[in-house]
Formats: sequence, C-alpha cells, structure tokens
Amino acid sequence: MERHYKIAVIPGDGTGPEVIREGIKVLQAVAQRTGFSVELIHYNIGGERYLKSKETLPDSVLKELRNVSAIYLGAIGHPDVKPGILEKEILLRIRFELDQYINLRPVKLYPGVWTPLRDKKPEDIDFVVVRENTEGLYVGVGGNFKKGTPDEVAFQVDVNTRKGVERCIRYAFEVTRTRDNPKKKLTLSAKTNVLTYAHDLWMRAFEEVGREYPDVNRDYAHVDALTMWMVKSPEFFDVIVTNNMFGDIVTDLGAMIQGGLGIAAGGNINPSGVSMFEPIGGSAPKYAGKNVINPLAAIVALSMMLEHLKEPGAATLVEEAVKQVTATKLKSLAAGKMGYGTTEVGDLVVDALNQVAVPG
Repeated sequence: MERHYKIAVIPGDGTGPEVIREGIKVLQAVAQRTGFSVELIHYNIGGERYLKSKETLPDSVLKELRNVSAIYLGAIGHPDVKPGILEKEILLRIRFELDQYINLRPVKLYPGVWTPLRDKKPEDIDFVVVRENTEGLYVGVGGNFKKGTPDEVAFQVDVNTRKGVERCIRYAFEVTRTRDNPKKKLTLSAKTNVLTYAHDLWMRAFEEVGREYPDVNRDYAHVDALTMWMVKSPEFFDVIVTNNMFGDIVTDLGAMIQGGLGIAAGGNINPSGVSMFEPIGGSAPKYAGKNVINPLAAIVALSMMLEHLKEPGAATLVEEAVKQVTATKLKSLAAGKMGYGTTEVGDLVVDALNQVAVPG
C-alpha cells in the first residue's frame, strides 16, 4: 500500500515562512529516501490576512484541517495585531476544535549545543513534558466586574475535568512505557498542597491510572520544586506530566536548558485525530526576511510529525541529520550567529540526511 500523507502547511507570520520552507525541503528529501509521498496544502492564515480582511480562521479552512494527515505550523503572531486575537482565534481554536488535548515537548540537548547548565551533557538532558492542552485557565471561563475602576474584579477559572485529566495522564504513562529510557519514570507536577481541589483530582487520577502501569515508576514534584530540579539535576527526569498553565511555563524553561528556542519543537496531539507540529519560538518578526533565523526547531518538529505518522525510519533520519549539523557545523543556535544563513542550514541538514544510513 502506498504511504501517502496530506499535510496542511500554515507558514504563518514573521520568520514562520522561512523556517517552514527549510522544513519542507527536508521533508521532500526524506520522503524520497524512504519511499513515501506527500501532498502539501498551503494556507494563508495569520496576521497579514487578519489585517487585510479581519479573518482569522475561516470555518471552511477548519473543516479542511479535519481531513488532513497532520498540520505543519510555522508561527502565529504579528506586531500590528493586538496580543490575544491571533492566539485565541487561530492557535487555541485549532487545539480545541480538533481536540488536540496533548502538548508534547521533548527537552533534549543535541551534541555540540551549548547549555547554560554547567557540565551537563546530552545524556543528562533528555526528557519529555506532557502538558494538558485543552483545559485549565486557557479555556477562558471568567470575566470582569467594574472594569477600569478602582473596584474592578477580574477572575479566570481553572477548568479540570476527570475525562481531560485522565486522558492526559494515560497518554503520559504510554509515552513513558515506550521511551527508550531505563528509568521508566513518570513525574506528576502540580501544587497539591495549595490547589487542593483541582490538583487533588490530578493526584487521584495519577494514582488510579498508574496501577494499570506497574512497569512505570511514579513520582511527584510540586511545580516550584520541579523548576529547581530541572536546573540542578535535569538527568533526574524521564517524562513529566502537568496541567496547561504549569506546562506552558516549564516547557519554556526546558527550551532554555536544551540550548534555546532555535532547537525547541512541540506537537499538539490528538492521538486518534489530526495533530499539529511547530517550532515553539514564535514569529520573531525582527528577524523576518533576513535569512538569519535558525530553522532547526521547525525541522525537529518535522521529525516529531513523521514519528506521529508512523514513519519512524524517516523521523530517525531527520533527527540524526540534525545531530550531525549541530555537532559539526554550527557555531551557535542563535539567529545571526550560526555561521550560516537559514537556507544554508536547511541545505546542511539535507546533505547530512542523504549521508545517514537508512534505519533497518
């Protein structure tokens, strides 16, 4: 049977189109090497479209996104659009409408990459954060009373359902079970000593689901302690599972300890539906059009997408090519300091990919 995938491409804003262009270059090369085909469907969604038409995500586009194999996203965010509009009406809407209830963030130090953590090596920084992606404070339940006055009241509700919490935790147990890590340890991060209602639900679900996974070691850390241990001893972790808000924060810390936003990628996962993969660094408009932005995060996101599409050999080829480039070619991961331009880094990955042996 032919292995054919329909990929929705949303280059987005700022440097998004530049990094996605390099990712597609790598995708086409690895498809040719490993024998699958892709159909790319490009969508003009983002700040420029909104400024011209006041449209964010048309219903017709959302309907089409429900029927693709995966979504490849560059970045959403425009300096001339008020913060919150594009994020809520595009990113959050896609996550919620397509029920992408997992945000998956590998935190991995690649060879040759500098980390601010002294004496830490690639074998010390290699864990995954599983973040709940469709509940919590980001649901938007809340409001204002007497807004703009000295008596203003503002509230936002942290929404946690048993279904949402349990399916996130179960996914995390599955990830822990299948990772090539002898620790087989899943750490729940919450704040059970203070948030005694919502996070009691997380703890009870964690313990109950955990009994179905006797091969996985269970651990717990308050989120404030977790951030300290991520800096002091990142090698302590295998998989971390946490809620939407805490996950948003700790994954940015994870990006820094793995070398910065130039290498940090993530997936918005619906395990039985359409998932979306992206670099997490944002649109970086000040670098747009200068051919200086690092495309490796978008290329790592591509590797994650291939793994999700059950193309593990292709995913491994892409990741091994990235490792070769970070280990032997780049001076830095920072924009403008790599020693190469954006397009040249994409070419380096393709060249390395064509030299790596195809996994048996």
